[in-house]
Amino acid sequence: MNFDVSFSVSRSQAGFARSVLLALVATSCAGGSASAAPSGELVVLQWLTGSEAESFKRIEAAFVKAYPDVTVREVVVTWSGDARGSVRTSLMGGESADLLVNTWPTFRAELADAGLLRPLDETYEAKGWGETLDSAWRTLGSIDGKLYGLTYTYGDRSGIWYRKQTLTDAGIEAPPKDWNAWIASFAKLREKGVTPLAVPAKFWAHAEIFETLILRMQGTEFARALARHEVAWTDDRVKAALRKWRELIDAGCCAEPATMLSTDWDNAADQVLQRRSSAYVQLGMWISSRAEETYKLNGETDFGLFQFPAMGLGHDDAASIDSKELVSLASGGNPEAADAFLDFMIGKEAATILAESGLASPSKLVDPSIYPPAIQASNAFVAGSDATFVLGDTLPGELADEYRVQLQRFLQDRSDANIDAVTQALEAKAASLP
Repeated sequence: MNFDVSFSVSRSQAGFARSVLLALVATSCAGGSASAAPSGELVVLQWLTGSEAESFKRIEAAFVKAYPDVTVREVVVTWSGDARGSVRTSLMGGESADLLVNTWPTFRAELADAGLLRPLDETYEAKGWGETLDSAWRTLGSIDGKLYGLTYTYGDRSGIWYRKQTLTDAGIEAPPKDWNAWIASFAKLREKGVTPLAVPAKFWAHAEIFETLILRMQGTEFARALARHEVAWTDDRVKAALRKWRELIDAGCCAEPATMLSTDWDNAADQVLQRRSSAYVQLGMWISSRAEETYKLNGETDFGLFQFPAMGLGHDDAASIDSKELVSLASGGNPEAADAFLDFMIGKEAATILAESGLASPSKLVDPSIYPPAIQASNAFVAGSDATFVLGDTLPGELADEYRVQLQRFLQDRSDANIDAVTQALEAKAASLP
């Protein structure tokens, strides 16, 4: 894997983080001294939902069993759309915690920039994490050479989920491997009354297709440069990705715009894997556990995952990935328990719990045969790919919001004139940020 996670923090984001620091200092407890056997309360601020939250609770229970002198208290943040806003509200309200679940590199940078995070380099060395994790994961969680985030699960976001029987019923012998075969499959599915591609455009998930098109057409370096605003959003290469997405829609891939805009990611997963009213959906690896635990499907026989179809433009090995990490808040009152939990999170027991739930762990201690077939294939693809973070997660918060709104506007009007307007709006927003 090849990671480049450089980004900048705007003045407004840094101002938010400094305000949080003041609130947290006022409410934080003093940390304890080093101890071989941690004890006391460990506070975890998290916003996970569904099967991911269930897996996390299983890991917490296993941790408490291993460390009976520690109690875990979760502070659960409720949210819709993007959890960052709700986490900010919680922190601004003075909530202190030892650990925070994070998935956004830019958010980690905001917190680290204001001194809200505790560096983990000493813990990394003391616990010998270098023997459990490949060095790429340390790079992924670092800012300017300092480790702040410990990845505990990751996922391929360039994969497309499907029900095997849906394709069989439409006379499609195997998942399409290239762009033309993918488009050719649409007519067969339409004949069976199936919408080929479910697009969950209510909040954020409609960006998945655009981001993969950027990667497969222009490569990961271009995507990183765009995220850093070293390339203008009005660049014709950005517009070319939108025109390619329009090609999919013109070929009959999707539902009407109003339907897409009222569909969230879980609705789209239901359509493909449960109701079979749609054939394909591009979403992250948490769909595997949802398929098995919520829909009671068999990963060997009922559903599968294939990589975004090859486009033959020299970047078919490019992968968009996400990661869930734990960061340690400087306000936390129990750093010893926090370090113990971090160590436990990449140990064999927690990694096995994740694997059994269909979630990939970066830990070398997990038996890869535990993973469902789709996750095994996904892990193998990511390992050999040119990987970069999900584009939307590497944008400043203000730009990320505008980015998703403008892509929604594109879905409503896909004309060249509106593509110009959409990219101009994005460029104006990006240029307005310090």
